[in-house]
Amino acid sequence: MQEERKVQRAKISLMRNPKFALLSGVLMVGKTSVDDDTPTARTNGRDEFYGRAFVKELDDAELAFVIAHEAAHKMYRQLTTWRKLYEEDMSLANAACDYVVNLMLQDLDPSGTVISFPRYKSGPMRGKPMGLVDERFRGMNTKQVFDILKQEQQANGGGGSCGNGGGGDGLDQHDWDEAQGMTEQEKKDLERDIDQAIRQGIAAQKKAGNVAGGMDRELQELLEPKINWREVLREFVKATCRTKDASSWRRINRRLIASDIYMPSMIGQKVGHIVIGVDTSGSIGREELSKFLSEVKGIAEEVMPDTVDLLYWDTEVASHEEYNDNTVADIVNSTKPRGGGGTAPSCVTSYLKEKNIKPECVIMLTDGYVGSDWGGDWPAPTMWTIVGGNDAVAPNGKTIHIKD
Repeated sequence: MQEERKVQRAKISLMRNPKFALLSGVLMVGKTSVDDDTPTARTNGRDEFYGRAFVKELDDAELAFVIAHEAAHKMYRQLTTWRKLYEEDMSLANAACDYVVNLMLQDLDPSGTVISFPRYKSGPMRGKPMGLVDERFRGMNTKQVFDILKQEQQANGGGGSCGNGGGGDGLDQHDWDEAQGMTEQEKKDLERDIDQAIRQGIAAQKKAGNVAGGMDRELQELLEPKINWREVLREFVKATCRTKDASSWRRINRRLIASDIYMPSMIGQKVGHIVIGVDTSGSIGREELSKFLSEVKGIAEEVMPDTVDLLYWDTEVASHEEYNDNTVADIVNSTKPRGGGGTAPSCVTSYLKEKNIKPECVIMLTDGYVGSDWGGDWPAPTMWTIVGGNDAVAPNGKTIHIKD
């Protein structure tokens, strides 16, 4: 049990050190195991696993770094938040996670007196540090780092240049599949536990007077209050599009009271014409599209639109599908997305004008990477639903962010 005690001592030492107060709560989340099968270290976003031989060859500062590294993966919830990046390119996703984590750890202990990057003990890399650190990624979240690495990979003809063949640090494994295998309840419990641990760590950090480092953009995003974007979207549609097709004595028509005439007010039971513009520029994945269209179906069933024009666009409207109150229920199964080019929302406003389409509201789904092109003048109230973590806000209409 010598290696188990070594790991336990290192964790306790980190939790007691004011420099690492931020990680103090996260270090207690999940189970910690030492085994003979793990080559180095790994985490599934909740539990930590350390290879016995690896632990044995590390000095105290190196082991402390590895433990803090695994805790940081858990704190950022990277293996659940950024699953899509892994599905797109496993190597780049691993590297992006490590760049964010290691820069944060470097900030917590700039002098390297408590933690230090483990060094390769043998082979051609012997003596070199395992960690990936690059100052140009400061202030970025995992997705932003991933995008830069991918652009560089494409510019290099598909080759990676982010260390170890693009696979990440080399000091640990990211168990994406085991993280994905958690039940929905386990994921919810983990999210709650990590959120509480982060807030506990921040409080401990402030109490220790050590507020430098750690509170980067990605961590702040995790602590932002979450809104129910589905409810916001529904209310937007109902508020902007509801027709007056039924009367009710529950609300008297105030315009006629002055004439001593008492009549019921008209109330809305359904909506009229909705346009939905879906960004298919290549950055919107099939899963996001499926989730959004499922929500569109739910909205349509609730507010009963007369007409839904579904537009797929990139730098032009690539496809136009029309649905009515009888066919909208099958929208998820029948739709056929088109596109894959650049991103220019103005193509939608031009198309609406060209085709003389005059909806009661427009719902735009995009990742928000549109530069200065937000479509110009829209013919109706517009709701921008931005997916993927981009915090852009449209200069026109209403903006909600879907970070689920």
